[in-house]
Amino acid sequence: MKTIYLDNGATTMVDPKVVEAMRPYFTERYGNASSTHHKGQEAKMALEESREAIAKSIGARHDEIIFTSGGTESNNLAIKGLAFANKEKGDHIITTKIEHDCVLNACKWLETQGFRVTYLDVDSEGFVDPKQLEKSITKKTILVSVIHGNNEIGTIQDIKALGDVCRKRNVLFHTDACQSYTKTELNVKKQNLDLVTINSHKIHGPKGVGALFIRKGINMTPLLHGGGHERNRRSGTENVAGAVGFAKAVKLAKSSHVKQMKKLRDHAIQELLKIPDTMLNGAEGESRLCNNINMTFRYVEGESIGAYLDAKKGICTSTGSACSSHTLEPSHVLLAVGIKPEDAHGSLRITLSRFTTKEEIDVFLNTLPGIIDKLRKMSPLAKTDSGW
Repeated sequence: MKTIYLDNGATTMVDPKVVEAMRPYFTERYGNASSTHHKGQEAKMALEESREAIAKSIGARHDEIIFTSGGTESNNLAIKGLAFANKEKGDHIITTKIEHDCVLNACKWLETQGFRVTYLDVDSEGFVDPKQLEKSITKKTILVSVIHGNNEIGTIQDIKALGDVCRKRNVLFHTDACQSYTKTELNVKKQNLDLVTINSHKIHGPKGVGALFIRKGINMTPLLHGGGHERNRRSGTENVAGAVGFAKAVKLAKSSHVKQMKKLRDHAIQELLKIPDTMLNGAEGESRLCNNINMTFRYVEGESIGAYLDAKKGICTSTGSACSSHTLEPSHVLLAVGIKPEDAHGSLRITLSRFTTKEEIDVFLNTLPGIIDKLRKMSPLAKTDSGW
């Protein structure tokens, strides 16, 4: 059975061109980038060229990019590193109720260390109100962290408006852009960003490598102490092959891919909404990630839908973030936008990539209605037949 992979919000296939770009750094150019001999300097050159390519893609300086192991580490470094470096100035952090678990859990941990955290509400589409943000800032606020493109419902925040508020109030602004990077505008200067988290495996690069943009002049307390790698921000032998693959993935990303994914996304949403008692979660149009679809199918469990799709046609989907898919609790993101717990359990996330074809989407669209109908007939929550 052929696999139809529609879980690209969890991870993506590594582009074969990325694999080819990385290959020499495993077997030929394998030096340690901190070594002074020619093999080390060969690796160092590749590392810095990769750093430059990533920096250029977001309008940053090359020395403002720190390589990490991925989005979780970058988010933890941004939030904890900023908090401890600025605890003399203040103890208040602002984030939202719809962040990725790594941001929420980092903030919850900081609360055990004496910091205070405000979790902003969002509206029914998942948007943060800049006015509410401004009202929440106090003299003790040291950091605001708001996700750019939501990993579950795909809502893209107006980070320019939020960044303007933070700049006006002289508060540092961090955004988790793992899902939005290369899919919508991200420019650290235009959008008043102080720290930005990005990663590789959501854009057809390798797993295990990410980056954190830290605006020049910002003090950070490192999470990892060692040999002082990455300008004393993140110690540990650099993952040169990963950085090379990350940079190659960035170079391969094109605006035409975004247009293609939007077209498939909109086609799928239009067809899915024809299923009775179905609703789209999150924003619409340009305010939604080009590859994200999140639907609620009332009276059924999203986990059951996903299991049937996988077993019947080899279609891979998810019920939310892959990082929290092991829990049976309803999505905190869906609850935050006002969806009832029983309806939140009926959600399904479908995430596309530039390799997704219309034929694959059509197989999915032709398969799903029958599964929903079958599950509703078995569901004690479903309406009577006369009520459909």
